[in-house]
Amino acid sequence: MKVTWSQILAWRLSRQFVSAADGAGAVAVARRLCGVQAQVASSARLAVAVRSARPDPAEVDEALWTGRTLVKTWLMRGGTLHLVPSDQLADYCSALSTLRFWEKGSWQRGHGVTAAEIAAIMEAVPAALGDRALTREELVDAVVARTGDEHLREPLTSGWGALLKPLSRLGELCYGPPREGKVTFTTPRSWVPGWPGELPPQEEAGVRLVRAFLGAHGPATPEMFDGWLFGGVARKAVLKGWFRELAPELTEVETDDGTTLLALTEHLDSLTAAEPSAAVHLLPGFDQYILGAPRDLAPLLPPELKAKVSRQAGWISPVVVHEGRVAGVWEAKGGDVVLDVAASVPQAPLDRAVTRMRELLDAFSA
Repeated sequence: MKVTWSQILAWRLSRQFVSAADGAGAVAVARRLCGVQAQVASSARLAVAVRSARPDPAEVDEALWTGRTLVKTWLMRGGTLHLVPSDQLADYCSALSTLRFWEKGSWQRGHGVTAAEIAAIMEAVPAALGDRALTREELVDAVVARTGDEHLREPLTSGWGALLKPLSRLGELCYGPPREGKVTFTTPRSWVPGWPGELPPQEEAGVRLVRAFLGAHGPATPEMFDGWLFGGVARKAVLKGWFRELAPELTEVETDDGTTLLALTEHLDSLTAAEPSAAVHLLPGFDQYILGAPRDLAPLLPPELKAKVSRQAGWISPVVVHEGRVAGVWEAKGGDVVLDVAASVPQAPLDRAVTRMRELLDAFSA
């Protein structure tokens, strides 16, 4: 079966609630997108709002800290911060725990710890947290006290939480409610409603994640899925096993540039019926529409714009999307939207997209 990249991108825009902005709230959006990257909290809120039928500035925080229907923790690609539905966190942890990068000597040396010290941290953190939420400083104090190893203080307090990220991928740590402007950490078993006694089998969890990924970011290849979830370093046998198990639900499609991709068979009708999009959309930084695809996917991100979108230190710029492709970038500056558009974009739909983003920025900064 043949499909064009224009159809695929239009289909993704629709599936990701971008085309119609018809997402039924933060949890529904995070579920469909396979998480919302939250390294920058304002970008995460905008990613939800731009897709929502009724954008609400308070909704994400209410889902995180009151309803506990969303959870915030380090997950994909080595441990980037994400918002995911609470009832899906166990699947993410089970799948990601198949890659135990912290057991490699090179990783340990790079973070100034030994295998024994990593093991001690893995044991001490859940015990220290119990059913409490602790600030990072409180947690470090508790771990040092429990292990009797003062040397752990420096690596635990430096960087971006590298020594805590393995625990988040094992389902032993997540963000708790902020306290006096400070981040806190707690355990999913004490914070997440209905947390299971043990993680689901990775064979089942992985298949569910592949299915969910293809339902928003497909059609795709196993390598594309690997790049999104593991940063391209998944255990090959594990990855093959998940796709093999899902094979009865998959159909190969061929794109107009000859690429072979896998699509969920249930989506073939809507995929082949998709009309190429002529719309213009403004999406925030670190948006899943970009992050769910490889950085070298030229039909989505033209090579000449790659450096403006995928910048140093992993920064992903806010983008202008026309006909499903990145046409430029934008930034919020001085209370306004400043555009840097490299491709020809029709003015009227661009103006409408800018007006909508201004309204969201005003509402979310109030």
